[in-house]
Amino acid sequence: MKKALIHDWYYVNGGAEKVIQSLNNVWPDFEHYALIDFLDDKERNKIFTGNNKNVNTSFIQKLPSAKSNHRKFLQLFPHAIEQFDLSAYDIVLSSSASIAKGVLTHQNQLHICYCHSPMRYAWDLYHHYLKEANLTGLKGLYAKYVLHNMRTWDVVSSNRVDVFIANSNFIAKRIQKIYNRESTVIYPPVDVENFRLVEEKEEYYFTASRMVPYKKIELIVRAFNQMPSKKLIVSGDGPEFQKIKKTAHYNIELLGFVEHEQLKQYLEKAKAFVFAAEEDFGIIPVEAQACGTPVIAFGRGGILETVIKNETGVFFYKQVPEAIIAAVDEFEKMTFNHGAIRQNALRFSKERFETEIKDFILTKYANFKEDRL
Repeated sequence: MKKALIHDWYYVNGGAEKVIQSLNNVWPDFEHYALIDFLDDKERNKIFTGNNKNVNTSFIQKLPSAKSNHRKFLQLFPHAIEQFDLSAYDIVLSSSASIAKGVLTHQNQLHICYCHSPMRYAWDLYHHYLKEANLTGLKGLYAKYVLHNMRTWDVVSSNRVDVFIANSNFIAKRIQKIYNRESTVIYPPVDVENFRLVEEKEEYYFTASRMVPYKKIELIVRAFNQMPSKKLIVSGDGPEFQKIKKTAHYNIELLGFVEHEQLKQYLEKAKAFVFAAEEDFGIIPVEAQACGTPVIAFGRGGILETVIKNETGVFFYKQVPEAIIAAVDEFEKMTFNHGAIRQNALRFSKERFETEIKDFILTKYANFKEDRL
């Protein structure tokens, strides 16, 4: 099989890129495509295996300021993704939370999409995006026009996909609602074996994320501002860092960006990991559980599939400080089996993902070829 793997973009090494890393472990001979590729060599070496580390990029790559803010060229994304000529491949695998699934293929090619989510900024985060970007007046009208066109293109281009894989049941329902398509759930890979079980916890709560509005780090900080006797350690950097730093009281320590080994140590020893975002899956709460660390989380989204209520964590159901405070109070009255928490995390291992996705793709391809005989 000649195989192409197309990803939305490469500019950070996040959860979606961990999926790419595992896919490369399964098939190191993928030829890679993306709208842009601005990875540094260190991050590139983590994601790509074998000799094929080159990514074929679109014309967006060469546009002025694309490296600092590629999203300003949103209206050009559909045209850019459709310019890739993938006609020589037997299988096209798209890794898509935005645009990658819109590549053009023909009837003798199998296109499988691993869908992290339908494009959030055009659908479920549409109003949030406009508000946070402060898009009003003529700019606001233009943004709404562009996003309206993106929604139309997004639905139309979903018909180019032969088979959808969802990264959670939560996303499978979103795919059904927006695209009216069935999907198979294969949970993303989590490197659980890279985390060790630590049963002796220290007296601090921990959270970690890129500091952007929908991650709700400010919400967690405001909640712990009202619990001065409880220590919170926060890891992560991003546009909201300075704003959150000014908000935080003396019981809250902001680390900024930390390397992976240091992050592991904080996860291992934390009393609990606090998570306030509505995520499609959420890798870091699984990593916390791999350390035997319970999770205090907003009870909506993919987290409901990875955390077991009152066994590996507790939930709160409103994104307000009072709900987090009540959840922390509830948590402190409970006892947890740290070994059982780790066992729950092992369900989401890299090895499990790589076996499942390989078997799934090979089966679909065999059926596809048989249908065309």
